[in-house]
Amino acid sequence: MNLTKLSLLFITSTLLLNISLYADNSISYIKSEQYFNEQLYKEAKPLLEKEAKKGSKASMYRLGFMYKNGLGVKQDDKKAAYWFQKSASEYAFTLNMISNAEIEKKPFTKRLSDQLNPSTNKKGAEYALSKMDTNTPETKELISSHIKGNFFGLKPYKTNFLLPMSYSSKKYARVDSKNLNAPTTYYDSNSEIEFQISLKKLLTYNLFGFNEYLTAAFTQKVWWQLYSDSGPFRETNYLPELFITLPSSQNMDEKYRLKATKFGYLHESNGQEGYESRSWNRLYISGIFQFDNLFIKPRVWYRIPEDKKSDSFYNGTHPNAKGDDNPNIYEYLGYGDLELSYLFGKHKIGSKFRYNFGAGGTNRGSINAHWSYPFFNSKNTFWYVKFFNGYGESLIDYNNHITKTSFGFSFSRGLF
Repeated sequence: MNLTKLSLLFITSTLLLNISLYADNSISYIKSEQYFNEQLYKEAKPLLEKEAKKGSKASMYRLGFMYKNGLGVKQDDKKAAYWFQKSASEYAFTLNMISNAEIEKKPFTKRLSDQLNPSTNKKGAEYALSKMDTNTPETKELISSHIKGNFFGLKPYKTNFLLPMSYSSKKYARVDSKNLNAPTTYYDSNSEIEFQISLKKLLTYNLFGFNEYLTAAFTQKVWWQLYSDSGPFRETNYLPELFITLPSSQNMDEKYRLKATKFGYLHESNGQEGYESRSWNRLYISGIFQFDNLFIKPRVWYRIPEDKKSDSFYNGTHPNAKGDDNPNIYEYLGYGDLELSYLFGKHKIGSKFRYNFGAGGTNRGSINAHWSYPFFNSKNTFWYVKFFNGYGESLIDYNNHITKTSFGFSFSRGLF
């Protein structure tokens, strides 16, 4: 494994970890700020104290302000002075850090768990930013936004994961982008790295008066043949998405346990050219039903038709002809899927099923099952095991039957 591969792996791991850290960043901080601004001082006090213990200067200052003016607490100049002094100290974020001797007493697994704790990372980031001068409103607002962890308003969408070990029962075939009739060659290894990055951003809320919200999302799936000689990316799938989520009525909730319905547009492609190119566009409708800790998510889709490619594409004389890359994809991926998720303590068990109901004269389907569990009690990093069997693991292999087991980490837990 050369230095370039190691660097890419490190960058990928860091990006996925940071997504999870931003996603799980202190909700109590946001709530405390909201309560304080709304003058709900009694509700704000315990949250402010919690954040102050983590080293938040803003929370310390607000506590001092409340004690100084008797807002939600008994007026106390000594406590006010205490919190004002702590908030003014440029070393405020180190006051709650334990000594090196105490750290060394902890087992390695506990120290590793601490590094993956959002409050540990938040404290480190706040200490670094405490060195910055905030003499103007502009710099203060900028530094505050970094402390709060506002990641461009982005949140996790589907599960974000990194699977360093993915093993397929057979080696993957290479597709020649310029010659459809070229002899079949295969990648060197049955093993590869698989990862997924998935983010969403809320665009509008209650625009039409139905409490609906419009969301844009982007998911990228990557299959990386790192253990082969040249270590190429075997396949990369891009899934931009736009959807409206409509919460169900009270009657539908009570009667059918339907929590929400989603209407969306989804594009999926692999960014390749010639015979390696794969893409399709879908309109879909899905729902989420909840029965205590069991979530059921059926989805059906309609593929937006595309023009057929010319015969010259298929006989190898026109590899870049425009048109439908995979006209028979319905025969392998069907017309929808069914996803189940079950929460059992700290465990999350899930599966996704697809079936084509005999489209094209042959019955085909797939199952994608997974299990996750907190990594040393981390709130945003999980052990993650995934099993796939069937058709449609990736676009380049949508018409190949694949059996694959993967192991690694997830950094968020997708729901709807």
